[in-house]
Amino acid sequence: MRDFLRWLFELGGRFARTLDGPLCLALAGLMAIGLAVLRSAGGGANGDHLVMAQSVRFAIGLAAMWGISRVSVLRLRAWTPLVYALSMLPLLAVFALGTGKYGRQWLDLKLFYLQPAELLKISLPMMVAWYLNRMPLPPRIGTVLVSAVIIGVPTALIMLQPDFGTGVLIAASGVFVLLLAGLPWWWVGVAVAGVASAAPIAWIWLLRPYQKDRIMMFLDPESDALGAGWNIIQSKIAIGSGGLGGKGWGLGSQSHLNFIPEQTTDFAFSVLSEEFGWIGVATVLTLYLVVIARCLWIAVQARDTYSRLLAGATGLAFFVYVIVNGGMISGLLPVVGVPMPLMSYGGTSAVSLLAGLGVVMAVRSHRPVHGY
Repeated sequence: MRDFLRWLFELGGRFARTLDGPLCLALAGLMAIGLAVLRSAGGGANGDHLVMAQSVRFAIGLAAMWGISRVSVLRLRAWTPLVYALSMLPLLAVFALGTGKYGRQWLDLKLFYLQPAELLKISLPMMVAWYLNRMPLPPRIGTVLVSAVIIGVPTALIMLQPDFGTGVLIAASGVFVLLLAGLPWWWVGVAVAGVASAAPIAWIWLLRPYQKDRIMMFLDPESDALGAGWNIIQSKIAIGSGGLGGKGWGLGSQSHLNFIPEQTTDFAFSVLSEEFGWIGVATVLTLYLVVIARCLWIAVQARDTYSRLLAGATGLAFFVYVIVNGGMISGLLPVVGVPMPLMSYGGTSAVSLLAGLGVVMAVRSHRPVHGY
C-alpha cells in the first residue's frame, strides 16, 4: 500500500510539474465563485444548465492550459508565426460565415459558437514578442512600425465585424508588449493624441448607432432611463444595494426579478456585487490581483526576452479585462460588451484565457538560457 501511495504521489507530481500552484489556486477560486454566480443569475433549471455548460468549458480550458504548460518556450517561440497566421484564418472567415446580434462576430460550428477574436488574445502578443525578441531593444522607429502592422491588421478586422471593445483589448495586449520592450511613453502620448484628434471622424463615419448610444448613455444614462440607459442604471442599483455583506446567494432582487440585463454574461459581476456585497467583490478582486501579480513575477524571473514580454503582457492584458468590465458595470466606462474573466458565461473567452495562462506557466516551467 505504501508503494502504491508513493507511486500515486510521484505520478501526480509529474502530472502537475509544469503547473503553477499560486496561479492554479487563484483560478480555482475564481471559477468556483463564477459558477456560483451563474447558478444564481440563471435561476432554477436554466441556472443548472449554465453551470454544467460552463463547467465543461472550464474543463476544456484547463486541459488546454495543462497541455500548453508542458510545451517548451523554445518550441512555442518557433511555432509563433504559424499560430498567428492560423488564428487569422477564422478572423477572415467570420466576414463570410459569421453571425451575431450587431454584426458578424461568431462562427457557428454546430457543436459550439467560436468567437475568432478571442484567439488573438493569445496569438497577437505572442507574435509581437516573437518579433521584438529578434530586434535590438528598446525598439527603434522601424521596429515600432512593423509591430504596429502586426497589431493593427487583426485589430482593424475585429473592429470591422464590428466589435470595438474586443478590438481595443486585442490592440492593448500588443501595445503592452511594446511598452515592456522599452517603448518610450511619449510615443504612447502621441498615439493617444492622434486617436483623440480622429474621434470626430470616427463618430461621423465609423461608429454604429448602437455604439453612439452606449457613449451617450455613459455620459448621461438618466436621459433615457427606460431605454438605452437601463443597463447602467440597474447595474449600479444592484452594486449599491449589496452593501457590506450582500443580500445572500440566490437572493438578489435585481437579478432574480430580471432588472439586470445580460446578467449571466457582461453584467455577471453586478450579480456578484448584489448577492455577496463588498466582501465578495474584495475577495474576487484579490484573486484577480494574485493572477496578475503572479504573471508579472514570472515575467521578471524569465531568462529571455520573448518569455519576459509574453508573460508580462498577458498579466497586464488580464488586468485591463478586469478594469474595463468593472468600469463598465459601475458606469465609469461605456458599455462595450467585454466579459469579466471567469465570471461571465462564455466558452471561447474562458478557454482562451486559460490557454493564455498556460503559456505563462510554460514560461515558468521551461526557462531557456538568455539568448537562446
